[in-house]
Amino acid sequence: MKSSMKSICGIAAAVMTLLFIILSGTAEETGETMLVEAETGELKGHTAVAGNGGNQWVEGFKTAGEDSVSVEVPVSREGFYDIAVIQASQGGHKENPVLLDGQNIGSAVTDETTFGKSVLEHIWLSAGMHTLGVGTSWGHIRLDGFELKPSAALPEDLYTVPEKMCVGEASPEARKLYDWLRECYGKKILSGQQCAGGMYGMENQAIWRATGGDYPAVLGLDMIDYSPSRVEHGGESDKAVPYAVEYWNQGGIVTFCWHWNAPSPYLKEPWYSGFYTEHTSFNLGRVMNGEDEEGYRLLNRDIDAVAAQLLRLKEAGVPVLWRPLHEASGGWFWWGASGKEAYLKLYHLLFDRLTHEYGLNNLIWIWNGQDPEWYPGDDEVDMIGIDIYPGERVYDSQSASFIPLTRIAGERKMIVLSENGCIPDPERVFRDGTVWGYWCTWGGEFVLRNTKFNKPSEQYTESDMIRKAYSDMRVVTRKDLPDFRAADGD
Repeated sequence: MKSSMKSICGIAAAVMTLLFIILSGTAEETGETMLVEAETGELKGHTAVAGNGGNQWVEGFKTAGEDSVSVEVPVSREGFYDIAVIQASQGGHKENPVLLDGQNIGSAVTDETTFGKSVLEHIWLSAGMHTLGVGTSWGHIRLDGFELKPSAALPEDLYTVPEKMCVGEASPEARKLYDWLRECYGKKILSGQQCAGGMYGMENQAIWRATGGDYPAVLGLDMIDYSPSRVEHGGESDKAVPYAVEYWNQGGIVTFCWHWNAPSPYLKEPWYSGFYTEHTSFNLGRVMNGEDEEGYRLLNRDIDAVAAQLLRLKEAGVPVLWRPLHEASGGWFWWGASGKEAYLKLYHLLFDRLTHEYGLNNLIWIWNGQDPEWYPGDDEVDMIGIDIYPGERVYDSQSASFIPLTRIAGERKMIVLSENGCIPDPERVFRDGTVWGYWCTWGGEFVLRNTKFNKPSEQYTESDMIRKAYSDMRVVTRKDLPDFRAADGD
């Protein structure tokens, strides 16, 4: 009887898939692979069909937020699929959002003017009809279509991270924290929030109100105001370090980035935006090649200044999830604007000076350069992070971004969502088996309606999702953390 029922169900599933294909007229299954032609879909904005005969595609991706193509895709069996976007650039590097049922699940990336595939791996699809599309960010592509096939199983050792840390013999607190994070990795995800105001800052207050009393496990802070050029211009210079010590003493974990304001002689107006490439004339390529000796001197002076603050944290027994030189390959920050080689020279210099000259063994190094080709090497990286802003109220696990990050290093590294616009739904994260070490929602509009109110804005993450995430037993909040402080004699 069971055998007969299985046969009936199998026939029904096959008939359903065939019916979907006949009705949609857009999909063709070849074995386990499904092909969908872009020109058969719904075109919006300036997109239009080009080519002729059997060699057609869609182009005209010009206006962000307006131009798009979407096709109907029948899925006969629920499960994980690799989605390949078949596209070609119309000149230079291009990145555009891939939309599944209207939500951004990752980016289709291409540098080639001939058609090739940009693959988003391990995407969960329920059985039934789905809408798959490409929107416009960078634009200027030719879109031929989509290819779907079942995903391979995830590696069994995906969450097995080596014990060694790149600083060598870590401080007792850093060692305890790192070992605990390793133990939790794949089983738990830590909540995090960027909050320039520290423990009682506006973003943390919004989380506290939405959850009825919870704080994030990880507090995100910035070394920006310790940049000498900010101090020289009268910036507020000494809040972040005391906030970090306070959060640590209250049982929390701290992570620091550094929006490194370029040295004063190289600043353009407004001076306080001197970390952006467009607001500084600081040319890292010339500096690292020995063509600008004064720039090199000031670069090292700035490293000295931040090292002094990190030493304060070391003396206070505070380990730091340290994320310097972030988002480098995007080029919008000066430390990435001169290309990979200059960036890597700076990363190596920063690591060497902080680790070996200053002995900062309380740092857990997070590489957040984005492009795998910019990876500095396993010996100078403990974790790999990525920053994802998928739009408003997008609670996807972002598995398409997680999987490629696991292949960057020569050995397993913990993968973290170092910045995010929306909190990922824990149900989806654990369903997909792509469990970020932590998330850290960026501040300002991503949490608050405006900086005068401490209630969630709900523009990016609704209060219900904040409550759902923070109440999930697999999500670690500050109250769930053990005491990482070193005992006397450690």
